[in-house]
Amino acid sequence: MFEELNDYLNNEELIEEIVAADGKSTYMMPSRRNAGHIAILIVREIVAPTVFRNSEEEISDIEDLDGIRRVRATPSKFKFGERGRGLLVLRSYGVGGNLPQNRTAMGSGMPLSRAYDLNTLVFGDSAMQGTRILPVKAAVQYSDALSIAPYHECVSESFHHRGDETGTLYDAEKKKNTDNLFTRHFITPGTLLVQVLSTNGRQLPVIGLDHLLLCLGLAGSYGGQTSVTGVNVRTHIAGIFASRFETPTSSPYELLKLIQQTSDARGNECTVDSLASEITDAISSHYLVSIGMDKTGSYQNDLVAAFENDDHNLRQQYLDSAPKITELFERHFGT
Repeated sequence: MFEELNDYLNNEELIEEIVAADGKSTYMMPSRRNAGHIAILIVREIVAPTVFRNSEEEISDIEDLDGIRRVRATPSKFKFGERGRGLLVLRSYGVGGNLPQNRTAMGSGMPLSRAYDLNTLVFGDSAMQGTRILPVKAAVQYSDALSIAPYHECVSESFHHRGDETGTLYDAEKKKNTDNLFTRHFITPGTLLVQVLSTNGRQLPVIGLDHLLLCLGLAGSYGGQTSVTGVNVRTHIAGIFASRFETPTSSPYELLKLIQQTSDARGNECTVDSLASEITDAISSHYLVSIGMDKTGSYQNDLVAAFENDDHNLRQQYLDSAPKITELFERHFGT
């Protein structure tokens, strides 16, 4: 990991013993928060039609403070897939991922290590054990992802029908043409979205940051309707930035205002490289540590290659960290 980030990450002391109010007994809790903030600036590149929406048929959107309507992908649109990828990594090393995503359930005699793992620390989770609730706040927070260009430049639509298996419009049951017609709105390829992943209080250990970068991957399938069509989003890390306290630029809403002030480049006319450069120019003065796109991209590519080739050192990192993660949860939630 980058040595310049050591002062902003947990030093592997995940849990500490605290003297209780009576001054005699003690209890265990996760290590207390310290000054340290890391922001990972992400550029999401739409490479195939993608659907991010809620109950309405149109793509989710929001109007920012400047009155510009933008495509908005809520945190869960990306976090769900990347949390799932984390489970695959842990299962491949045999150090976690024992339960399905969003199905964390523990029996009364079940050890916590069967349910909670490194993924829990990074992405958070909550489960019931008997009558007890065992909540774990995510060490990494996902922001909304906002399009660089206005909404109308990023979205198109297509017309579909729910006909029979022959693909015709004839309804064999009702003996008439089907009226099951609908319009699907989608985000067009080439659209760029900006997102910020942040961690505060030095709660994330080094292995947690490596795990997060591995979970981000290089590309993936996102969106409920379009995830079945294969890869539709490519992920780029524009840079990693660190400071003692949070800054306003860790919000993409504030970040977009800064980008607009430093460049006239917009939307599909803006390349990933130029956007990453704009981001670095706009916010590097707000942080004590700035690590650019080339260095972070190279490190992430090495991580992915190490996992693909079952590198011994990476495997050993996960194996060495597993007992510490187990200790954190068992001593904190244990009686």
